[in-house]
Amino acid sequence: MKEDLVAFGKIWYAFLFKHGYGMFARFERVKRFLAGMLYRQRGRFAQPFVHLGMAGLVAAGVMLAPVLASSFPGVSPDPWKETSAAVEVVLSVTDDATTTVISEKVRDKIVEYEVQNGDTVSGIAAKFGIDSDTIRWENNLADVKDIKPKQKLRILPVSGVSHKVARGETIYSISKKYNASSQAIVDFPFNTFTDDETFALAIGQSLVVPDGKKPNIVPWNPSLYVAQRTPNAGAVTALGQFVWPIGGVITQRYVWYHKGVDIATAMGTPVLTADAGRVIMAGWPDNTGYGNRVMIDHGNGYVTLYGHLSKIYVTVGQTVRRGDQIGAEGSTGRSTGPHLHFEVRRGGVAINPLEFLK
Repeated sequence: MKEDLVAFGKIWYAFLFKHGYGMFARFERVKRFLAGMLYRQRGRFAQPFVHLGMAGLVAAGVMLAPVLASSFPGVSPDPWKETSAAVEVVLSVTDDATTTVISEKVRDKIVEYEVQNGDTVSGIAAKFGIDSDTIRWENNLADVKDIKPKQKLRILPVSGVSHKVARGETIYSISKKYNASSQAIVDFPFNTFTDDETFALAIGQSLVVPDGKKPNIVPWNPSLYVAQRTPNAGAVTALGQFVWPIGGVITQRYVWYHKGVDIATAMGTPVLTADAGRVIMAGWPDNTGYGNRVMIDHGNGYVTLYGHLSKIYVTVGQTVRRGDQIGAEGSTGRSTGPHLHFEVRRGGVAINPLEFLK
């Protein structure tokens, strides 16, 4: 029995050695043949082999890309989907009319805009992503209503002012003139300089001064808002009796063409709510002469308005108690100097505030 097992093992060893050696020998012959061919041809086939291998990798990547992309959240399963390019002007056709949509492409220069029927300065400013004062200063508008259909307006690429360089001016003197940052002038990508190292300017060239303000001119849309400073008062009930919102001199009384009283005092003087209520407006949502204003609904049919504010300390929807500070006196809107324009409205109709103030 033992002899049989030994004989069987010898037979299997001979069989496996013979066949294994034979396969290895054939592999070595093929390898020597290929190596000899490449050597004899001095690398003639090396480049085709490399190119063929790279082509195979690219083909595998193309086939596997959709599968891999779909495996990650937020990635489109179609890797060849094109994104829409920016356009200058897009015409949107509806059943009633054709409207013009302003391009989202970054503007690198001043453009002209033709005023359309129904346009307002604030509406045009919103279309181009700038503020109303930028349009006002660039086009020498004296009033928010000084535009008419077919009028051509110059529109800056950003909020601020444009400036024509005079002899002896530098970016530092220009930034000081417009109360702006000299770094912002340098950083604006479409401003050019005769020397990029010293930021030297050429006489007569035009510069865009981002966020610049015309000197000695009260802005229509000043950046004077602050975060909510007066906390929400919770549940409140108006007493129906108004206190003076500010102390000062009455410079204009209630008449048929002036629906409130103007009370003048120092710029920045706190403005208080005349009675408890809920804030229904806080800001400058239009181009009317009130400027920055706060309106409070007292819940008993009365609404009070506080206009020309320089700062606003409340937000729409919050409640305030009588005597809470809602802002600071200013001269925004149609105003020639610091004062508070105060109105009392009953049922939507303005009435003389002096009949109610205690």
